[in-house]
Amino acid sequence: MRIVTLATVATEFLNRPGYASSTRRSYESTLLPLLEQYGQTPIEILTRPTLEDYFNSLTHLAYTTHRRHQAIVQSLLNFALERGHLKANPIAQLKQRKPDSSKGEHDSDQPIRYLSDEQLRYLYDAIKLNARMNALVFLLHQTGARIAEILALDLAAIDQGNCKFQVIGKGNKQRWCFYGLEAAQALERYLRYDRHPDSPALFTAQQPISGITGRLSYATAYKDWKDFTQEPLLAGIRIHDLRHTFATERVGLMGIEELRALMGHEHIQTTLRYQKVTSARAEVVARQALSELIK
Repeated sequence: MRIVTLATVATEFLNRPGYASSTRRSYESTLLPLLEQYGQTPIEILTRPTLEDYFNSLTHLAYTTHRRHQAIVQSLLNFALERGHLKANPIAQLKQRKPDSSKGEHDSDQPIRYLSDEQLRYLYDAIKLNARMNALVFLLHQTGARIAEILALDLAAIDQGNCKFQVIGKGNKQRWCFYGLEAAQALERYLRYDRHPDSPALFTAQQPISGITGRLSYATAYKDWKDFTQEPLLAGIRIHDLRHTFATERVGLMGIEELRALMGHEHIQTTLRYQKVTSARAEVVARQALSELIK
């Protein structure tokens, strides 16, 4: 019986028709470290623990590169399975490596999503006649708090005189949130004209059929949000983007540790993401600074 090595299968895999030359080179460079260690090993005796140890040894790779590396190896082994060299793929359903926050890695490599100045103007214009949504958006935008943190607040937790309140964030940690005059005015209008007094919650809602008053739910807040963001300019924006907007607006105006405290981030690497502002945002700031200099 002919012994089929990993290197033999890899050669067959790479020589399949249809690959672009750049794709083949990329696959070759990805598989090379694996072949250097196990190329002469009969493929049928490669075990899941062996391959797990190999993947765990690739600590120098960023998690996105690590995931791509694992996906290519998995494709190679699926090819071996199709050719009858294996009875089962030894790394089938193997979990991918998670981002390591200590290395500044995060679940998404996409740019931070925040609202532009124009989008903010449209948003505030759309909600100005709805006292509850107006107050909610102002607090989210001006404090950087998460929507769940705001909805969990009771009215008694708000220090209206000093425009601040405490929230309980992730890890059951408390932190202070601060808001300005516009948010204070929006909150005052909501408390005076729209809040139901029969609940201790800051943001309340009344059941349409039973008439029972309770805490505003995320589902109801989200429905209202969708109703008020139908304008094409606002299409696709999320409630959580108000938190990103808060951080993006402040990242150059205060120390990173202070911003970290306001955001309630456990790791400084999470806060450092906001320093990677988009070129569009950088251009806006640069032009504003230039306008100030030439006055």
